[in-house]
Amino acid sequence: MLPLYVTSGEPAGIGPDICLSLANRVDERPIVVLADLEMLGQRAQQLNLAIELIEYKGQESSSEEGQLYVEHVPLKQQVILGELNSHNAAYVLEQLRRSADYAMTGKSVGVATAPVQKSVINDAGIHFSGHTEYYQEFAGVPRVVMMLATKTLRVALATTHLPLRAVADAITPERLHQVIDILIHDLKSKFKIEHPHILVCGLNPHAGEGGYLGMEEIDVINPVLETYRAQGINMSLSLPADTLFTPENLKDADAVLAMYHDQGLPVLKSQGFGEAINITLGLPFIRTSVDHGTALSLAGTGLAKSSSLHVAVDLALDLERQ
Repeated sequence: MLPLYVTSGEPAGIGPDICLSLANRVDERPIVVLADLEMLGQRAQQLNLAIELIEYKGQESSSEEGQLYVEHVPLKQQVILGELNSHNAAYVLEQLRRSADYAMTGKSVGVATAPVQKSVINDAGIHFSGHTEYYQEFAGVPRVVMMLATKTLRVALATTHLPLRAVADAITPERLHQVIDILIHDLKSKFKIEHPHILVCGLNPHAGEGGYLGMEEIDVINPVLETYRAQGINMSLSLPADTLFTPENLKDADAVLAMYHDQGLPVLKSQGFGEAINITLGLPFIRTSVDHGTALSLAGTGLAKSSSLHVAVDLALDLERQ
């Protein structure tokens, strides 16, 4: 069977630690970690884990409990726990390149990703906005959508990694149509929700309060939403974000569309941090990810929680089955 690849991410952080926990699983298909074999073995020793690392050579069956398939990606320099090293930025990007290439060429069913440190990649002189943007560019698609999910809430973003002062200008009718089209399509095709119910946050406080607190809802957001409502899509007009995320409003919603990163994600992460996952919608392959960062101070301590990675792997496998 085709494998699911897992990138181990920033080597000085907890990515290798949580990837080692995948040895506790036995799945229906191979789960393969992209990492430096020697580094991963050293990390297992530091964590006192008796794990058999098996170099992946195209095996079609799942590894046994206590075993972990690893495709070797060589490090440039030795890793010091908790210390970022820009010389290893290329190592991190090679994991992403391979995972995307394998998914695009039908050599895998998709990818789940451990966290990377964007700053150290940029310090290496390589412009890098994040996993989401990297996979979008590799796949050559005009737009992707970042959606985070817990067991009870899905939040998609109209904009992702932008400075707050740039958000309003980025929310255009064209962008909103692209984002909403992708969101509706993937809720139907990947999550098998035939008639999705979507709630939409306004950009401004109180959703603009009739224009007194901003005109974006009147001039841009609501006219776009009206076009979908006219097609019979169960979608709200822009709602005040401070009251949208209440249990009463969310109880029948399949997803929320937030206008910017820190509008929707703090709510979702407060509900399920460590159990939430990131899904990139709009790609021609499955990509899920953890909901947390590299946690440099926890690397090699045994204190890192791996639950989000396991949920990300579970969802990637579930989406592949559908």
